[in-house]
Amino acid sequence: MASGRREILNLYKAMLRESQKFTSYNYREYALQRIRDSFREGKTLSGEEVQEKLKVARDSLQIIKRQVVIGQLYSSPNLVIEK
Repeated sequence: MASGRREILNLYKAMLRESQKFTSYNYREYALQRIRDSFREGKTLSGEEVQEKLKVARDSLQIIKRQVVIGQLYSSPNLVIEK
């Protein structure tokens, strides 16, 4: 269980780190909030459900990485809130 817990924590941190790379404030905040909410919901899961959610989270991490690259290719000016 300890290695499973460590894997979950590492995945959570990796997703948060990667989401910080979004250049758009709105995308960044949305991703961070979704990650936090999803992992909070996952606290009540056990067994097979945890493994399914881990697979979804790994896939989501790959999606976030791709979206960050796309966002960097097509950047937009900063919002007033970001200045």
